[in-house]
Amino acid sequence: MASTGVSRRSSIMASRLSASAEAMRASEGGKQRHAVVGRRVEYDEESLAGEPQYDVFINHRGVDTKRTVARLLYDRLAQSGIRGFLDNMSMRPGDRLRETISARISECSVAVAIFSPSYFDSEYCLWELATLVESRKTIIPIFYNIKPSDLVLPEALAASDDYLPQDVERYKYALREAKNTVGLTYDSATGYVTHACMHASFSSSSIY
Repeated sequence: MASTGVSRRSSIMASRLSASAEAMRASEGGKQRHAVVGRRVEYDEESLAGEPQYDVFINHRGVDTKRTVARLLYDRLAQSGIRGFLDNMSMRPGDRLRETISARISECSVAVAIFSPSYFDSEYCLWELATLVESRKTIIPIFYNIKPSDLVLPEALAASDDYLPQDVERYKYALREAKNTVGLTYDSATGYVTHACMHASFSSSSIY
């Protein structure tokens, strides 16, 4: 019964999260930018009570998305009462990166993975994604100026001596899993958001 409850909660959270991701596209286009209030959300009291601090883990490449999609999503979630973990908003000086991120992944029931052109340049992005997949979290991909078919580990990275062979295989597997998960594709050049998977696009709408 407990596992059924957790599964149902994850499903509800994923539905609410998808709706928030859809809604934020208007903010990206500037239509509702005035409604987005940037703020750091604290949950210390809930943490002290033994409750999870966060509901949704936002996996992203900061250089591409921290000031756009990732931050807009974080603010939209906060407005909806959903507690999102975004590193620059949720971590504090002195926090140990991997320990803190691992703990937050563990307590979140849902994750959003925002894939972007520079995503593969970050080992942290790939490590977080692999950890999310291995933790069997519900993952909602957002493909930001990138297609699902682009989710392939670059050959240069796979052949690099900087990565252990087992880590390369973890990253490849995680990217395959994400590639075969239905998500949202956003093209900043056209302003279109599309429900997309590896083989098909189901519907599309413009932010204009």
